[in-house]
Amino acid sequence: MQLGLDVDIQKLEVEKLKKRKNKVEEDLDSLKTDYKKLRLSITTAGLGKTS
Repeated sequence: MQLGLDVDIQKLEVEKLKKRKNKVEEDLDSLKTDYKKLRLSITTAGLGKTS
């Protein structure tokens, strides 16, 4: 009985971690996209050049 409960708890923890991982990956992709847009804006504005 106890072992069955432990397995269920572990399954729930795994599901939580998978959801959290997916959210983190989505956030990372969003940050990468924003960074690319920012770099493009900086380059377009000529702010990335040093003299």
